[in-house]
Amino acid sequence: MVWARDATLLLADGARLVSRVWHPDGQGPWPVLLMRQPYGRAIASTVTYAHPSWYAGHGFLVVVQDVRGRGVSDGRFDGFTQEAADGAATVRWARTLEGSNGRVGSYGFSYQGLTQLLNSGGDDAAALPDCLAPAMCGLDERLHWASEGGAHWWALGLGWALQLAAEGCRRRGDGAGWRQIRRSLQLGQFSDEGLALLERHDPSGMGLRWLRQDATRPEGWTVHTVAPALLRRPMLLIGGWHDPHLNGVLDLWARARAAGGRPGLVIGAWSHLDWNGGLDSTLLAFFQRHLQEATVAAPSPPAAPETPIHLQCCASGAWHKLDDPSEPQGAALSWSLHSIGLAAIRCDEGELRPEPAGQGVVVLVHDPWRPVPGRGGHLGLVPGPVERADLDRRADVACFSSAPLEQDLWLIGTVRLQLRVSADQPSFDLCGALSEVSPDGQSVRQLSTGVARFGPEEAAAAGPRSLALQPLATLVAAGQRLRLSLAAAAWPLIAVNPGDGSLPAGGSSAAHRVISLTLELDGSRLGLEPLIRAN
Repeated sequence: MVWARDATLLLADGARLVSRVWHPDGQGPWPVLLMRQPYGRAIASTVTYAHPSWYAGHGFLVVVQDVRGRGVSDGRFDGFTQEAADGAATVRWARTLEGSNGRVGSYGFSYQGLTQLLNSGGDDAAALPDCLAPAMCGLDERLHWASEGGAHWWALGLGWALQLAAEGCRRRGDGAGWRQIRRSLQLGQFSDEGLALLERHDPSGMGLRWLRQDATRPEGWTVHTVAPALLRRPMLLIGGWHDPHLNGVLDLWARARAAGGRPGLVIGAWSHLDWNGGLDSTLLAFFQRHLQEATVAAPSPPAAPETPIHLQCCASGAWHKLDDPSEPQGAALSWSLHSIGLAAIRCDEGELRPEPAGQGVVVLVHDPWRPVPGRGGHLGLVPGPVERADLDRRADVACFSSAPLEQDLWLIGTVRLQLRVSADQPSFDLCGALSEVSPDGQSVRQLSTGVARFGPEEAAAAGPRSLALQPLATLVAAGQRLRLSLAAAAWPLIAVNPGDGSLPAGGSSAAHRVISLTLELDGSRLGLEPLIRAN
């Protein structure tokens, strides 16, 4: 029978980090599975993973630690900046736990994914896990945690920052503050009032710091480093097509390959919290291979990937193997945009054509009184594919549709738009969605979304704009049409742009300006790139 106890690590600075340890039944010794997280060790990420007792029942000593300043661990929580030193100390400690055979693997997603990679151990083998399985995370705080295309993840960023702030209230005994945050999240008011709540309850928090920084440029943002020795360890990377951290996972795959590692990669038709049955059997096999079947000798870089690269089709749910996500898949796909100027007024007027030259001019008017809503995708509060026919009928959304497909089309990669766009205000946003349209035109199923923000310097620059959508893998059936939809807002997925060049920080206000966008279709291109762009 599996049983659990708490264990404490005393750090060099006197702080005590508390872990819950699940023990298998029997004599042992056993390899350790380690998770380090800020949400309370009893929860143990069971929103996406099997309970630690399940892994313990398969012969692992499972350790879930409250990171510094969270749960019942000592110290002040300071986000990712604290984790490298604490992570190295924890791995060394886990090797010496009663019942441990000295081998350690790590797992976890989101914050728990990055804690596996933040490790100050350098080349000290004892400080690095013997294998690791980071899920849904990345190293660049700007591009993989807080924003994309220069626009902050507004609803997601606020929601997560408020969750961390509420835990701080709980630790301080501030029940009123905890309830205030909880009520705002439950009632959906946080997208407007969340910034003020953070300033009141977590003024020095990582989430608020991100939201105050300019996401259109890299200055002042942290990009975490990983010891090359750790990147060469056996690694299984896990991502989701509807997860905002997917580009972070793809970046980690490329970094590990460049360091000489051979990481495995699994991307499912999942959102951040919905893994549709999970991945526990795959994880178990990975850890059994490297922790139960391997010798105690220090691991050498694997000669082959840890597992074939597996990608799940969002349409059928079928799994496909891929040799190299940096290689193009199938024939090169490219379309140009065409309109007689009515693509915003009539959702069936604009065209996507498989020819090199686009034609026409379309003007979009963004009215801050009624900004275009963002829905689904990887940034939605309810993520994934959604119906958007009603959004496309709006006169502030320009639509460009292909002819009916003559045969099934397998889309795998990153869809990118190159388009000349100008505005009558110092700053503006461009928000795109790729959808499939049913033969009768009544259903418009959104497949992928993307955003790009242009501040005063970017808005004044000449040349075409670039808008990348979330990577995808899906099958579009013959008879369907592809559609690109363009708008100047996606509230509350991103903050509404005031148009005056100031940092967008919430919904519309009386000071927000009407913004007219001019889309010049000549030279436009919508193309499909590999999942990972070649350097």
